[in-house]
Amino acid sequence: MTEANSVLAVTMPGPQLSIVLPIFNEAELLPQLYARLRRVLDQLRLPCELIFVDDGSRDASLAQLRAMQRHDGRILIVELSRNWGHQAALSAGLATAQGDAVVMMDADLQDPPELIAELVAAWQAGAQVVVAERRSRAEHGPRRWLTAAFYRLFGYLSDFPLPDRGGVFCLLGREPAQELRRLGEVNRYLPGLRAWIGFPAAAVAYDRAGRERGRSRQSLWRLLRYGFDAVFSFSYKPMRLSILIGLVIAGLALLGAAVVVIERLRGAGLFHQPVIVGYTSTIFAVLFLGGVQLVCLGLIGEYIGRIYDEVKARPLYIVRRLHRAEPDRAEAERGGSAANPL
Repeated sequence: MTEANSVLAVTMPGPQLSIVLPIFNEAELLPQLYARLRRVLDQLRLPCELIFVDDGSRDASLAQLRAMQRHDGRILIVELSRNWGHQAALSAGLATAQGDAVVMMDADLQDPPELIAELVAAWQAGAQVVVAERRSRAEHGPRRWLTAAFYRLFGYLSDFPLPDRGGVFCLLGREPAQELRRLGEVNRYLPGLRAWIGFPAAAVAYDRAGRERGRSRQSLWRLLRYGFDAVFSFSYKPMRLSILIGLVIAGLALLGAAVVVIERLRGAGLFHQPVIVGYTSTIFAVLFLGGVQLVCLGLIGEYIGRIYDEVKARPLYIVRRLHRAEPDRAEAERGGSAANPL
């Protein structure tokens, strides 16, 4: 690096705003996403960086990101070694971000980039955490019903209050972002962790749109696993509930046994009817108790499995390559507009 370039790298300010977007097979949406992000950032006129985390995409997403980066020095690409999952990709982007404020959002355009301006305005007004809360959702069918049921259930099970309409779309100030980076748990639910760190939060409401093109990358099974991570990471109530169920069933069994003994001693059946000896009641009782035991063991197993994951201490993700723009162009373009390569 020449002396002039060295001085430029030292004197130019770092990014004030970092925007983190996980990418998994989003080649068909990237041109529209990038165009909308550029318009927003050009209006904000803040030194910024766009961090795209390629989460093992199998389409042309990475190639498109590289083409965008050749024309826009604000773009930083974090290429992961494989598909690690949505929360891991967001965490990788958060760990890479250098801005005073970090925006985390999805890349499917259900989170509107235009809302970033309102998040930044709330942050500049003094809020340390700004959450984008959904007034409404464009989804229909089972996915919408399951999502609504999950948030209601999670609100009941959680050991501390969590926003029921806030997803990952948010802005974090420097201190909250740094505290969130310190949390190293493997099975993570970032909206819950964001609430857990406890900084004062503001909210910006918006209407969540449907996906612009293609199908959602989050299958129902992935969403179910996501929900399990949320519940078992932030609540002990399922285990406590299994204890309560066990006590209730044990109490009913003792009560039933006492009634049978009393009736036998009196020499008559229940309600003075003959005692019918058979296997049906015994089989149903065994199956019922066995089912309850399996459910309780399954709940305990979920917690033990998460303990096992944490004890192994494997990394949350592995970065294969970090694609940076050329230093001279990246510093010159921070905070400015760039040509659209797509």
